[in-house]
Amino acid sequence: MTTVGFVGLGDMGSVLAGNLVATGGEVTTHDIAGPGRSPDGAQFVDDLATLAQRCEIVVLSLPDGTVTEAVCAAIIGTPERNVRLVIDTSTVGLEASERVARLLAAAGIGYVDAPVSGGAAGARARTLAVMYAGSPAACAAAEPVLAGLSDRRYRVGDDPGMAQALKLANNFLSATALAATSEAIAFGTSVGLDMATMLDVLNASSGQSSATSDKFVNHVITGRFSSGFLNTLMAKDVRLYLDAARAANTPAAVAETTVEIWTRFAAEQPAADFTRIYPFTTG
Repeated sequence: MTTVGFVGLGDMGSVLAGNLVATGGEVTTHDIAGPGRSPDGAQFVDDLATLAQRCEIVVLSLPDGTVTEAVCAAIIGTPERNVRLVIDTSTVGLEASERVARLLAAAGIGYVDAPVSGGAAGARARTLAVMYAGSPAACAAAEPVLAGLSDRRYRVGDDPGMAQALKLANNFLSATALAATSEAIAFGTSVGLDMATMLDVLNASSGQSSATSDKFVNHVITGRFSSGFLNTLMAKDVRLYLDAARAANTPAAVAETTVEIWTRFAAEQPAADFTRIYPFTTG
């Protein structure tokens, strides 16, 4: 594996950067918050220019499309940069992904749209789903790095934005299931059903989902609420999904309700773990 730069060391990024180090990669990291979450074995640098001069491939794990575009612009503007490929694991939406791809292409830099799903726990277990799209040449160059991130990788198309579309569809389903399960559990417990009993039965029945089998079992019923994914990020993702669905002129009635719920939750309890939607629903 060539020298890889990693930008963005949040809950997800710090684990993914660590995965690259663990698989023998030479990794240079950067985060505006400083080196506190840079994994052992990586070399932290204080500025993007140094990273862009040292690394041929740069992986991004950033909060939104605005930040991704700003980082890519900074990479492009670096004198004597060495970057030839950017792999973006962030969830930025279709339009931002397409803009970034054009921006980088004009500077002679390849781009792979590669959002991830499975949370920080999935990243640590290497079970994270990496869905990626880009030109055959860009994807071929990215594959050794993607293999360092996770054991589960799915090439979903040739055009940047296609992986974003699948990630947004996934998060819309996840958000909808978690909100609906919260209401169903609240209803059941209101008539005297035990939550653990409900989950046992639901997980053996047609109502089973990742909300019942994972989020409620591991975070709600235990009171941990520590999935590592924030409600503000989920609200952003479902809004991106709704915008994309409207642009595609596809049905969005359920999405409109899901967006309203998550937007209200994020506004009233900003930066809460997204599994706290259950006490929010019942409160």
